Amino acid sequence: MIYYRRDIEAELIRWKYDNERQPLLIRGARQVGKSSVVRNLGKQFKSYLEINFEQDSEVKSIFEGNLRPKSICDKLSVLYETAIIPGETLLFFDEIQGCLPAISSLRFFYEQYPELHVIAAGSLLEFAFSELPSFGVGRVTSVFLYPFSFGEFLRAANSELLHTSIAEASPQHPLSEAIHTKALEFYKHFLLLGGMPKVISSYFSGGDLLSCQRVLDGLITAYEDDFAKYKKRASPSLIRMVFRSVVEQNGQKFVYSKALPDAKHTQVKEALELLTMAGLIIPVTHSAANGIPLGAEINPKMRKFIVFDSGIFQHILGLKLSEVLLKNDFESINKGCLAELNVGLELIKSSSCYQRHNLYYWHREAKSSNAEVDYLIQAGTQIIPIEVKAGTKGSMQSLKIFIDLKNTKKGIRVSQENFSAYQNIEVYPLYAVANIEKNQ
Repeated sequence: MIYYRRDIEAELIRWKYDNERQPLLIRGARQVGKSSVVRNLGKQFKSYLEINFEQDSEVKSIFEGNLRPKSICDKLSVLYETAIIPGETLLFFDEIQGCLPAISSLRFFYEQYPELHVIAAGSLLEFAFSELPSFGVGRVTSVFLYPFSFGEFLRAANSELLHTSIAEASPQHPLSEAIHTKALEFYKHFLLLGGMPKVISSYFSGGDLLSCQRVLDGLITAYEDDFAKYKKRASPSLIRMVFRSVVEQNGQKFVYSKALPDAKHTQVKEALELLTMAGLIIPVTHSAANGIPLGAEINPKMRKFIVFDSGIFQHILGLKLSEVLLKNDFESINKGCLAELNVGLELIKSSSCYQRHNLYYWHREAKSSNAEVDYLIQAGTQIIPIEVKAGTKGSMQSLKIFIDLKNTKKGIRVSQENFSAYQNIEVYPLYAVANIEKNQ
């Protein structure tokens, strides 16, 4: 599989040269490219040793009992016939969730062997953490990796100049209409393909949209097969049905009874928590938004959930590819609120990789008029509401209601339109969500 550059690489290089670095733990859902970015970083070292705890089950015995890092490295050197030299070797523990003592050992690498570069990665790590009595808080640095962002997709497409043009644009400095139209065409393909590395590699290696749908089939099957690993907590069939229900209820407050009418509320809730821990769904929680932080006034009973990748989402939902590609009005993108989902994902991907980013929305029920704002972000001491429109038309009534009620300085509309502004409302194109936070 061809490797395409990722934004997180800049942080990995910074970590490599940081004299105060800690062991690095790369977290994210399965198949989002964690191992690939580490292998690519390994090219920056004189030597590289990768330990995969799923493939090499016998290596787990090295981590039984004695967790002294130098002793562990001595044994690994003999087992893999590779010298581990501080400052020259990158030691990579992959699928580390398969060996709980190895997770515990990371803190000792920081305390006793800080001169060695150590990276670990794994999926379902939150499940592993729940089985550990403690974890190396303050001794291990976590970074979060997601599927490709739209900017990374453009780079993979060798459209670096288009990527740069979008990054430099703003409501005050819009793109030319020709470039705007070109960006929208790329964005349509990105919505359908999503950002899974295997899909991206297949597409840019000569595949087409239909062949990529077969790749998505395989990924979805693999994820659903993984549900068997959660069986200590919930049945795989129940988790599968709840996952599919998240797809069907996208863009709406999640209704438990729609997921599985015969299941108990607690069973559905547990399945949602497991899917969230696995990184396959992301909650969007209601906030009263009366002040910062946004998480101070949330209502956990009012939650939407979005799937972690638009390609996975559209394939499960069964959208017709031709409708998205051939209709200029983007009407088909409204089906299942695909545009709204992708805006949420891009907000997460454009935030700091050093923390898990939470998503919030706002809703008001009133006899005269309901109002809902799709997303809320915090910029300094200000709360900024974001409304998503798949097309170029539609009122901004909810946005205006929120601005008036909360006395907010401005709002943001994300749509098919070019960059522009209407008084105190700024317009960003659907393909430029990454610009929003950096422009505040």
